[in-house]
Amino acid sequence: MGKTNLHELSYGWTSNNGIFGPIRNPYNRDRVPGGSSGGSGTAVAARIAPLAIAEDTLGSIRVPATMCGLAGFRPTFRRYPNAGLMPLTDDKFDQVGALARCVADLSLFDTALTGDSGPINASSLKGVRIGISPEHFWNGLDPEVERVSNEALRKLSEAGATLVAAEIPAPVKAAMEIALTIIAYDTLPSISNFLEEQGTGMNFEQMLEQASEEIRATMQRFALPPNRPTQEVYESMLAKREDLRKSIRSYFEAHGIVALAFPPTMVAPPPIGEEGEVDICGQKVSMSVAMSRNLSLGSCASMASLVLPAGMTSDGLPVGMEFDALAGNDRALLSFGVLFEKALGPIPGPIL
Repeated sequence: MGKTNLHELSYGWTSNNGIFGPIRNPYNRDRVPGGSSGGSGTAVAARIAPLAIAEDTLGSIRVPATMCGLAGFRPTFRRYPNAGLMPLTDDKFDQVGALARCVADLSLFDTALTGDSGPINASSLKGVRIGISPEHFWNGLDPEVERVSNEALRKLSEAGATLVAAEIPAPVKAAMEIALTIIAYDTLPSISNFLEEQGTGMNFEQMLEQASEEIRATMQRFALPPNRPTQEVYESMLAKREDLRKSIRSYFEAHGIVALAFPPTMVAPPPIGEEGEVDICGQKVSMSVAMSRNLSLGSCASMASLVLPAGMTSDGLPVGMEFDALAGNDRALLSFGVLFEKALGPIPGPIL
């Protein structure tokens, strides 16, 4: 057992921690491992541990999974206990999960935490319907991420899966705006309540004084007055989230799919030091868009989300594939995940 580094206050996707220093990707130590649970991802990818506990508010399990070449599982919201967790939202998105090197280990962890020992024994992908939403999740990807992801779809199809191309409904496409707004509004009261409940003896302002200059600036830009969203905007996003949840369930039912598949992030692991923007085909894209556009649906709809290694870029960096199932279908997703994993095949481990 051990303690790992992470993105400061869990408030980012790179794990360039301004207090303890950056976490380095085992596949290329000049690249980020993803975040916020970057230390967990690095420990497992570097073969320090077979499994690590992580937490996901808006991709903090799934980003390290894709960028460290791991299997990552964000369960249905509230499936695993969150006691002791510093949340960024008021009982909405923050969820403990795990990073491992195979689905079997994730399934064992799931059984240990829930007592659910339902069999993980799906026999074949033949006829298993997987949803693909090309215009939303596959638009604007880095060319190498797109290449690896398309190759992964080909492998799934050859293994017998039926790929169902159907664009997600308009309410679902608002997931990123919904998630970022809710998190920005909830951050201040959520962390403040945590500090009080844990008996830390300090308030939010005193905590922030001890934080790095970078994280203070990030908090000021998104979560603190006068930039914190208004209550009216916040409540409108809560209403949109309900519409999103209804729409994604209808989408699954209408197309008879067991999961929606897409690349978790728009880019492979960026260089350490890149925080505000990434470059995609010569265009500057904000880090928040590149990292959260595709991941936001799983958080907003409280879905069961599994990330698996899909392949490697020409530079030797991992790229993952995310499979999102409707809330409550965790064991079924893990069962299909064994077959997804087999179809996609292994990737090489890092050279340590």
